[in-house]
Amino acid sequence: MTAGISSLTNLSSPTAGKTGSDASTIAGNFNQFLTLLTTQLQNQNPLDPLDTNQFTQQLVQFASVEQQLKTNDQLGSLITASKASAAATASGLIGKTVTADGATTSLAEGAATWTLNPARAAAKAVLSITDAKGNVLATQTKALPAGRQSFTWDGRSSTGQLAADGKYTLKVQALDATGASVSVDTKISGAISSVDVTGAEPVLTIGDRTVALSSVEAIGGTGSN
Repeated sequence: MTAGISSLTNLSSPTAGKTGSDASTIAGNFNQFLTLLTTQLQNQNPLDPLDTNQFTQQLVQFASVEQQLKTNDQLGSLITASKASAAATASGLIGKTVTADGATTSLAEGAATWTLNPARAAAKAVLSITDAKGNVLATQTKALPAGRQSFTWDGRSSTGQLAADGKYTLKVQALDATGASVSVDTKISGAISSVDVTGAEPVLTIGDRTVALSSVEAIGGTGSN
């Protein structure tokens, strides 16, 4: 009996597993505990019955495991409801323009757009666009005022050739008037064409790029920029 009780006690420890199989493990131990307790009561010596304190402790553990099973069921229901709510929210974003974290975006129909947010005004900023292989295709040097602003690349390389549609990455190196480095947050913007809700978190498709719903920072109107 002691071994059965000990295994149940270990289930509530912080090191217990957190996968879906844990619920069946707890349920199995719960049933084992009930069987052991019933067998013990049926076969106890009438002249030397089970100690009251020991029996009380076993009942407390019995109630604790039962409560843990109920808690797992309730948590499962909450997770399911949360996923359904997130999916409903994400599906309502289709067609809307959003801004999300990311330095890589898609060139389509001769335009690739990023949203830049310098920590402060930059007197000189070198903006480099690279392809998937890391090759620098185009470079622009300009001043950046403080605050959020849009930067659009027309798809033209430094040699004047039009780049093919696909994913491109923007790298920004900025300096202020004193020559000190200025950090520039890089975002991507675009209209959401579809939403994938099969995973733990909805994933939005912007052009041929996907971003998690949690990375979205701003939402505009349908078809707006």
